[in-house]
Amino acid sequence: MRCTGLFVLIAGLFLAITLASAWSGLALFYRLPLPETGRIVAATLFALFGLATLIALFTRRRWRAVGLFVFLFAGVLVWWASIAPPANADFVPEDAHQVTGRIEGDRLTLTDMRNFTWRSKTDFSESWETRSYDLSKLRTVDLFMSYWAGPDMAHTIVSFGFEGGEQVAWSIEARYRVGTEYSPVADAFKTDTLIVIAADERDLIGLRTNVRGEDVHLYRLNVPADHARVFLAGYVEDANALAARPQFYNSITTNCTTAIVRILRLVGASVPTDWRLLVNGYLPGYLYDQQRVDTRLPLAELIERSRISERAKAFGVGPGFSEEIRRGVPDPNG
Repeated sequence: MRCTGLFVLIAGLFLAITLASAWSGLALFYRLPLPETGRIVAATLFALFGLATLIALFTRRRWRAVGLFVFLFAGVLVWWASIAPPANADFVPEDAHQVTGRIEGDRLTLTDMRNFTWRSKTDFSESWETRSYDLSKLRTVDLFMSYWAGPDMAHTIVSFGFEGGEQVAWSIEARYRVGTEYSPVADAFKTDTLIVIAADERDLIGLRTNVRGEDVHLYRLNVPADHARVFLAGYVEDANALAARPQFYNSITTNCTTAIVRILRLVGASVPTDWRLLVNGYLPGYLYDQQRVDTRLPLAELIERSRISERAKAFGVGPGFSEEIRRGVPDPNG
């Protein structure tokens, strides 16, 4: 019986030390403030120490080795907790400003709303604007899904529509510094901060359809106007909070989809836990099951009719863009 208990304990320690060593090695490699060679050496040394501890589990000195490992791992955790997101950095132009908002009665005023004109990934005209909206005229909520790396993962953007045709698109993204680029592994280790962008659809959506050539889908959502208002207010609150106190982006726990889910739950919406919230390329099926999209069509047909990239490319990113990309897209409220 004692042998069985010891075996289970050692097996548990083996797994815990393996995971802690792997995480610590990656954390040291991505965040230690040293040149790349120094970071590689530090990560390798910790990994080798973890390996030595695993070997020691099968010797009489196992507890001394485990104690030393716990001590060093605790040191890594203390260092990790001390890493704070920067308030200011040399951000790329499209991430230069964090939008903020003010709601006074029915009037929403957004400051530093982005309205770039994109001609290519590197050729664009910058514009940051202050715009006001009448919340009593808020009518629709739409979800854009931009597939950039196959069918499993997509970037999600939520757009709020007002009477008269005005649209405000919101995107929660990693905020990149000059010289850096997206890495799902690196972004799980406090590499980039979080940004909430409010923008004109010709900017935020046109960039993905007409410049990057991504496969973008548009889903008209079934959201009552009063819920839409609270949902929008959640975005404004998050944007203001980030402007006051920066936060790290995390490709697993704090990304474009998890942030939307968190906002929805904060405002009281029912969002049942589902694997498709993590593997978000399959989010349309989840929304279909929750009857948040047009269920009068089979899911496969809904997905096919939601594709807007070709229509956007043919039309261009001029005036009327928002109206054009919605032509023929199924609407549960229509």
